[in-house]
Amino acid sequence: MPHWSVYTGDSEPHDGVDRLPPPPPWRAFDGEPVLPTPRDADDEAAVSPDRVHRARTYVAAPESVQLVNAALVLRRPLLVTGPPGTGKSSLAYAVARELRLGPVLRWNITSRSTLSDGLYQYDPLSRLYAARQAAAWRAGASRGELPGAGASRGDLPGAGTSRGDLPGAGAANEASAAGADGVEDHLRLGPLGTALLPYDRPRVLLVDEIDKSDLDLPNDLLNVLEEGQYEIPELMRAARHSADAATAEVLADGTDTPVPVTRGRVRCRAFPFVVLTSNGEREFPPAFLRRCVRLKLRRPDHEQLTEIVRAHLATPPGEADHLITRFLNRAADGELATDQLLNALYLTGVAGLDPASRDALADELMPYLTPTADTDGF
Repeated sequence: MPHWSVYTGDSEPHDGVDRLPPPPPWRAFDGEPVLPTPRDADDEAAVSPDRVHRARTYVAAPESVQLVNAALVLRRPLLVTGPPGTGKSSLAYAVARELRLGPVLRWNITSRSTLSDGLYQYDPLSRLYAARQAAAWRAGASRGELPGAGASRGDLPGAGTSRGDLPGAGAANEASAAGADGVEDHLRLGPLGTALLPYDRPRVLLVDEIDKSDLDLPNDLLNVLEEGQYEIPELMRAARHSADAATAEVLADGTDTPVPVTRGRVRCRAFPFVVLTSNGEREFPPAFLRRCVRLKLRRPDHEQLTEIVRAHLATPPGEADHLITRFLNRAADGELATDQLLNALYLTGVAGLDPASRDALADELMPYLTPTADTDGF
């Protein structure tokens, strides 16, 4: 049996996920048809450089490595809690890069987020508009004329292409106007819905700041994450009324490439690596917690901060050590984030300040995130 640990935390991409042990019998899924995992996050042109940088420079603690592997093997979500700036969301990007799991699917949670937002978005108004346009086109065609024919005939200079003069354009325009667009043309899968497609490798889904959600969202997630599947009623109705609509080509989150959905049902094959982040602003129900592997990130110590700084910046060791110590001393009296230390190191490094001015600027860049006894709350 292969070793159960596939994520190492050393940031070097590899195909170790193919050696992942089989899932527990109660966490095995068999979605069809099998889809290839998109290209690696580093090679994906749509991925922003800052996210690629975060993935490359993430410094994982031994506990994080162990619990990431536990979540991967058990096919369970990883609930990551901890103070701001401890790398909760960066962990998802680091795992996706090292295990070559494709671009991270990100769902940013607000108090208005609902389960349907994460699964898919359907625009019935655009479909209604398309249907009306198709009806108007058919009525015009039956009379030997088209609505708005003056513009469509190209009476304006340069309007030839709107008339369908390009090869094949006439047929395409006719099909569209005749109402060939189906439900799937007005529907797009969300990040959660995309992560649960039957990919051959697990996709990485980041559900960021779930503690900001409405009270019902964690419980609403339970069934979907437990069953690894969901239904799209609009596609199910279309499939019942027409055999031609049994399989719909639907756009997935973050791409313009459609994926097949059969009879409106989506079931995963490789359960996604789901990272749920929380700043600890609320408690979660026991039923939700018992279905998650839980990782609590703590404020990094001097050694860990040195590794983080080394990964992000080419700062002289002596100067970095001085500001790291200053950061830790200030953090003893209030809430600070690692990002603030990196900002201070970068700016004081490029500014070329004397030590006194450097320390004063660093203190200005590292204000407490929460009110303390010696502040006015700002």
